[in-house]
Amino acid sequence: MDGIMMMRAMRGAICAENSKQSILENTTTLLKEIFKANKLEVDQVVAVTFTCTKDLDAAYPAAAAREMGLTSASLMCVQEMDVAGSLPRCIRVQVLADTHMPQNKMRHVYLGEAKSLRPDLEVEYCK
Repeated sequence: MDGIMMMRAMRGAICAENSKQSILENTTTLLKEIFKANKLEVDQVVAVTFTCTKDLDAAYPAAAAREMGLTSASLMCVQEMDVAGSLPRCIRVQVLADTHMPQNKMRHVYLGEAKSLRPDLEVEYCK
């Protein structure tokens, strides 16, 4: 697959307080970790979908992505399904990017309290 770029998906999640500053700072932290773990550059990103639990409504996470330079990628924010007993104050993300890496090498990044969402992942993927 060397030389051929393919679109790949990476997932991640982090929790935040319901303030503009917390949502933007935590979203930035999460995206930077996803980029680092997957050796991504901003220009490789095609689209990013953010979801937030209903208790996070102080800011759009996409604003943090724009501040990081994701100005050509399609960004969308939606509300996460409200499932009883689910993790509160959670920002989830799906990044679609063109890369040479195969899908099974993509690293999904779950930080802080959100590590509980993916206990199946190796510890190195969850910081």
